[in-house]
Amino acid sequence: MKIDLTDTTASKVNKALVQGRRAIGTPAVGMVLTLVIVTDEENAYDALKAANDASREHPSRTLVVIKRVSRSPRDRTQSRLDAEVRVGADAGTGETVVLRLYGEVADHAQSVVLPLLLPDAPVVVWWPVNAPLDPANDPLGSLAQRRVTDTYAAEQPVRELAARAETYTPGDTDLSWTRITPWRSMLAAALDQVVCEVQGVEVEGEEFNPSCELLAMWLADRLGVPVKRSLSAGPGLTAVRMATDCGPIALDRADGSLATLSIQGQPNRAVALKRRETAELIAEELRRLDPDDTYASALRFGVERLSSGPVPAVRGAEAAIAKAAQAVALAEAAVARAEETPAEAPGSTQSEQAQAGQAQSEQAQAGQAQAAGEGGSPAKGEAVDTPVEAAAKAPAKQAAASEPVKRAAAK
Repeated sequence: MKIDLTDTTASKVNKALVQGRRAIGTPAVGMVLTLVIVTDEENAYDALKAANDASREHPSRTLVVIKRVSRSPRDRTQSRLDAEVRVGADAGTGETVVLRLYGEVADHAQSVVLPLLLPDAPVVVWWPVNAPLDPANDPLGSLAQRRVTDTYAAEQPVRELAARAETYTPGDTDLSWTRITPWRSMLAAALDQVVCEVQGVEVEGEEFNPSCELLAMWLADRLGVPVKRSLSAGPGLTAVRMATDCGPIALDRADGSLATLSIQGQPNRAVALKRRETAELIAEELRRLDPDDTYASALRFGVERLSSGPVPAVRGAEAAIAKAAQAVALAEAAVARAEETPAEAPGSTQSEQAQAGQAQSEQAQAGQAQAAGEGGSPAKGEAVDTPVEAAAKAPAKQAAASEPVKRAAAK
């Protein structure tokens, strides 16, 4: 059932809600919370559909606040509230009120929403897009116990994460954090199966996806090890690789639905890790209304502390592999030298060896004669060595004389 109200008030909207419940035969209010969705006209349909799907698990009164931009200065000075009340099958399992605010009343949306809140029930405010920098101090955010944003929809997600860390207030949360809940559960379960120390982590995912940064910050904050953030083609998160002292651990999801868990010494396992719809994310956030301290700790860790290059554990592993390869090469060279045996010159015959020996004998005799001063007197003006000097120079001259013989033998 739908009831359209034009240029109305919050009091008339409340009366329409009572009228709608009586018309469908359910005068009692059986809802557990109030969900306020602050969005624009472009994203209102998708947000409302996700909220209606989540209401099957959490029956709630959903208030959709749409601030319409006036085209002219005259329209901006005129305030108007249009409402659309939905009950029954058109509103899931709860009640839905779509509020369109025009003019100056758009700056005072809390005055319209406050009378429509369920009494004695928690309030959750969700900004699918264009979330304020400080949700807790926003006029609508101050009415809620839980404030849900989505940095994935921001133009600069990483900068948005830094702003969220500076203004964090207990009760703030982010759908980018909710998206990695299955990843965190799977990685924690994998580490519970082994007894080892994590030395470094690499988180791989598409660019401009804050869920990758949040997962990396969570791992760095909890494990106290360097974490590298690397890029891939997606979709979303694609892999987490951990270097440990007992072997690598990897959770790889290339297609966005089925992942492979690899642990050293164990067979690979296929795990379901599909990308979830917004309705599932909102339903998860509505299950708990207390502050998320784990999210706060990971958010405050800081994106700037993540590593952009190889983590020290990976660099150490690469150095160890290089040293091992060098040691193997040296061992192989030593074995090869040990197996070598001296071999005679190939192709040498007895006649060639005899000729080489005769030539060597003649060269030796010539060298000895020259060393002893035989073969004539020295030339005019040439210095004559004393016997002691001649004896000292004899070995060097003999070696020089035998050099041609060695070359002939080698040939």
